Amino acid sequence: MPSFDLFSGAAGSPVILHVPHSAREIPPAVRAGILLDDSALERELDHIVDAHTAELAHEAARAAAVTPWRFVNRLSRLVVDPERFPDAREEMLAVGMGAVYTRTTHKAPLRPADADPEPLVERYFRPYAKAMTDAVADRLAVTGRAVIIDVHSYPSARLPYELHGEGPRPAVCLGTDSFHTPPELVAAAREAFAPCGQTGLDSPFSGTYVPLEFYGDEPRVSALMIEIRRDRYMTEPGGPVGPGLTRLAKALATLVDAVSR
Repeated sequence: MPSFDLFSGAAGSPVILHVPHSAREIPPAVRAGILLDDSALERELDHIVDAHTAELAHEAARAAAVTPWRFVNRLSRLVVDPERFPDAREEMLAVGMGAVYTRTTHKAPLRPADADPEPLVERYFRPYAKAMTDAVADRLAVTGRAVIIDVHSYPSARLPYELHGEGPRPAVCLGTDSFHTPPELVAAAREAFAPCGQTGLDSPFSGTYVPLEFYGDEPRVSALMIEIRRDRYMTEPGGPVGPGLTRLAKALATLVDAVSR
């Protein structure tokens, strides 16, 4: 079974809502390599999972006039993080959070220091990357462009693993890329999310996800990361969803429709 789902949207939609960090599931064989006991692992998942973001993307897709495509990771980012560089380019290696994490959000050991990441990269990371690459290539072939909207959330208080967490923590952080994020996409997001509170740019998280085949090379692929502060829609950490989710889903649908036009 694939570790991800691709949900079809409208044939003419260029938009892919990418939800990489919403799941908690860890296959038993992968769980065996994690050093945390069950209760500690559940606490770590509460901190690291972008809870309810798959639901957010689903509700936004239902509300949009032109249904976007959705690419959703079904496994926890503690299996592999599909948004990391799988090599030395990844700055999060400094805190043990490359494509395969070796440290927790509080910098405790997650896996043995000598654990080989390659089996997990081969089993999970590369098939995910290929499928996402194929999904983007399909949108390019059909519509002439692709717009990746990365759907994330982040905690209201800085966690120890954050490399750039000293800056503002707005209600909605927009992560950008100098090549793949045009100003009009940022402007559309600011307008769409204005009813949800303050929006900010690239703080506390920056960048956005583009498959490596297109990264820095294909201008027809644009991308934006949406990072929603968790206290706006849920009980932290890892708690139930609140009424803010509906407002955020409407805002995301508004952005999808603006981009689709």
